[in-house]
Amino acid sequence: MSKNPIHVIGGGLAGSEAAWQAAEAGVPVVLHEMRPVRGTDAHKTNGLAELVCSNSFRSDDAQTNAVGLLHAEMRLAGSLIMSAGDAHQVPAGGALAVDRDGFSEAVTKKLEAHPLITIQREEVPGLPPADWDQAIIATGPLTAPGLAQSIAEATGADALAFFDAIAPIVHFDTINMDICWFQSRYDKVGPGGTGKDYINCPMDKEQYLAFVGALLEGQKTEFKQWEGTPYFDGCLPIEIMAERGVETLRHGPMKPMGLTNAHNPSVKAYAVVQLRQDNALGTLYNMVGFQTKLKHAEQVRVFRTVPGLENAEFARLGGLHRNTYINSPTLLDQSLQLKSRPGLRFAGQITGCEGYVESAAIGLLAGRFAAAERLGHAPALPPMTTAFGALLNHITGGHIVSADEPGKRSFQPMNINFGLFPPVEAPKAEGKRLRGKDKTVAKRRAVTSRALADCREWLGLPSRAEAAE
Repeated sequence: MSKNPIHVIGGGLAGSEAAWQAAEAGVPVVLHEMRPVRGTDAHKTNGLAELVCSNSFRSDDAQTNAVGLLHAEMRLAGSLIMSAGDAHQVPAGGALAVDRDGFSEAVTKKLEAHPLITIQREEVPGLPPADWDQAIIATGPLTAPGLAQSIAEATGADALAFFDAIAPIVHFDTINMDICWFQSRYDKVGPGGTGKDYINCPMDKEQYLAFVGALLEGQKTEFKQWEGTPYFDGCLPIEIMAERGVETLRHGPMKPMGLTNAHNPSVKAYAVVQLRQDNALGTLYNMVGFQTKLKHAEQVRVFRTVPGLENAEFARLGGLHRNTYINSPTLLDQSLQLKSRPGLRFAGQITGCEGYVESAAIGLLAGRFAAAERLGHAPALPPMTTAFGALLNHITGGHIVSADEPGKRSFQPMNINFGLFPPVEAPKAEGKRLRGKDKTVAKRRAVTSRALADCREWLGLPSRAEAAE
């Protein structure tokens, strides 16, 4: 059996986790990290798995929070990132926050001490050479220019995004359909469409003017100095469009033409906010044309003034920032392998996931998949009912391609959230019909319970009941 090494390019959270998982499976690994040979604009140290933005891994609640569930699944899978995070935890209420320096130092020492891992401090300037028959690119949003250029050349000019224009995404079951209605503009039936492909939220003139005012007054985030200002007319932030004149949005993404309110056909809306289905499950809808630099709390406040979105829960909020990532659903197979080059995988943020935990989780999967192939086995994909599987499915094909904008890149990075999981019925309480928050909590508990049971089975671990015996 061949025991040639797996080459992992990038020593961030995804690369570190990928290297650890492959080595723990008994396969030699060479981990290539360009720092300190070449630095980045954001990193401050030469440590592996350096946290450059925040020391928080977010909620650690595995019963009612999707990221907490992902924590739990990663712990079951022997995650290096989670064990180092747990060992260097600092007080943060229900969140898992870590001491940045202690965390990075712990990951670095564990990888350096592993007998099957070799760390090479060097820049890999292009795609891995052909004799690296199993390799993982985990270089994140700060991929070095030479490697980014090679990836772009290998995957197509429009397959690599350097700036990410994100519109907010809303959980469908929090949209008030007593106010909103389904309809495509002019009832147009596009490829695969029905003529009812959008959810429409109507505004009268007073509501529209108040909304534009809120956009203009809302607090905005600033670009980091090294990001530049990547505005171009194809993805202007909604508030920048509003600055160009009070009527601009009514003639852009909020135009009311070709739409008739199903609840009140005789009254013409002054403006309309449209939402388009974002995933194949139909659980998530994105706000069309609403990429924004508003701060997250401001987005929630302002966008909940839209009729029908008063109680909206957001799977993801909007943004515009530097984020090098590939068009994964087009380029990768279900095991994160480049379709055009077997044996070459991508992991972490460059695949189109958001967040430290999500990046590490995809690194964990890539490391396991590559190790399985090196050992002569087919990679075992996690069930879609698990957090691992839900996130992997989003990256490799769970999103919806826009039917009326076929040339437009539609895939966007995503944090783990309950909208990515197959729906589950909330268990019925004896003698009581669950409503509102109680029903939401019950559904989330049902999703997480199913996920952890399926994750244990996928990993070959005993069930919780068996483990307790």
